[in-house]
Amino acid sequence: MAAEIHSRAPGARPALLSKVEGHQDAVSAALLIPKEDGVITASEDRTIRVWLKRDSGQYWPSIYHTMSSPCSAMAYHHDSRRIFVGQDNGAIMEFHISEDFNKMNFVKTYPAHQNRVSAITFCLASEWVISTGHDKCVSWMCTRSGSMLGRHYFTSWASCLQYDHETRHAFVGDYSGQITLLKLEQNTCSVITTLKGHEGSITSLWWDPVQRLLFSGASDHSIIMWDIGGRKGRTLLLQGHHDKVQAICYIQLTRQLVSCSADGGIAVWNMDISREEAPQWLESDSCQKCEQPFFWNIKQMWDTKTLGLRQHHCRKCGLAVCGKCSTKRSSYPIMGFEFQVRVCDSCFESIKDEDRTSLATFHEGKHNISHMSMDISRGLMVTCGSDRVVKIWDMTPVVGCSLATGFSSR
Repeated sequence: MAAEIHSRAPGARPALLSKVEGHQDAVSAALLIPKEDGVITASEDRTIRVWLKRDSGQYWPSIYHTMSSPCSAMAYHHDSRRIFVGQDNGAIMEFHISEDFNKMNFVKTYPAHQNRVSAITFCLASEWVISTGHDKCVSWMCTRSGSMLGRHYFTSWASCLQYDHETRHAFVGDYSGQITLLKLEQNTCSVITTLKGHEGSITSLWWDPVQRLLFSGASDHSIIMWDIGGRKGRTLLLQGHHDKVQAICYIQLTRQLVSCSADGGIAVWNMDISREEAPQWLESDSCQKCEQPFFWNIKQMWDTKTLGLRQHHCRKCGLAVCGKCSTKRSSYPIMGFEFQVRVCDSCFESIKDEDRTSLATFHEGKHNISHMSMDISRGLMVTCGSDRVVKIWDMTPVVGCSLATGFSSR
């Protein structure tokens, strides 16, 4: 299919196509069915539902299946029509969906975890189902035999997962704010490295195997891009959300990152530019501009007969400065700061007006978002959350590109 390039007009917004309502509790996952006007949802109300669009334009459940425990995570493999549902009790159940999406047959149960399942991925090539859970582990199981192949434990809840099918590398985010890169083998695994940069729990991960970029969203409201392929440890910080980042999706074709936060914020970041790395914060016992002592520097306070000052940091240069030497605030999008942050007075003078031009667009989803997924080929996004509402969006006005696959938005 030829790509349709859409011009992104100033002020363009995502278009809400449909709302799907009817769940009795929070919707923990929702996925768009490729090449179909349909959505699969998993909910805390213990139901798996397949919603198909009727001629009236309304979505109605063609499958309504009740589970034994609240549904907490889901993975769907469209070519084989296999769906894996993680539950609050730690089990993962596999089903097969019929071609007309009107019937769902149970295949098997996997005893994957001892506690709530937080993320699932399925690898058809190896016939593995890989998952993370609140029992602080990642597990991988054989889908042919249903048996456990291996487990690896962390020091805190494992919250999210991405997997490179070609190299068998797994990225696991946890509640301590750490991301662990593992190499999975048939019955064992090895820790390759750990990535530390967030100040809050990791809530979402996205791996782009083409550019070998890892994106992480966290409860500290920030996103970090880790350049895994570059091997130089390069990281880019993105700050524009005002609540925890719940879901992210990188569109490799247009080099844009879509992110959603718990307050309903939807952001589209332009990653097709040369961004600057945020500096490491420097430590000092006195202001690195005026040399006044900070309040813990007892000796200099005594020697100079002055009161100590609070330590701050300039977000642009990283210097440790006092409040008098950092009276200004500025956005600096090239370094990922989309809203105003503290900068020292000399850095403020160096920032030109054009440097403050935003490199992201921000939109209002108007509901609590706990999960999002995209059908990148059609420029469609589905969001869901604790308000029990599922929303389907046309993102082509803001992401700039989609494949013309004939999705009807009537």
